Amino acid sequence: MTDQILIALISFAGTLAGSLAGIFTASRLSNYRIEQLEKKVDKHNNLVERVYLIEQHEAVNDNKIKTAEHRIADLENEQNKERKI
Repeated sequence: MTDQILIALISFAGTLAGSLAGIFTASRLSNYRIEQLEKKVDKHNNLVERVYLIEQHEAVNDNKIKTAEHRIADLENEQNKERKI
């Protein structure tokens, strides 16, 4: 084998090794970033679920407040009627 062919093969092997190392490194970095994004999405989804539950409780509490206000108004009306008599 001539020196030129040997140098070409060594260069090819070095280039191949460098390229593969770069590909694997980029792949690991991409997987890490995807994993971090998945964690953020999970946190966001958890927040959305919690806000939905809070909104449901708020609607129930609003209904309870309206009912209580209506009962108070009815009691005040009855009391005013008794005073007039």
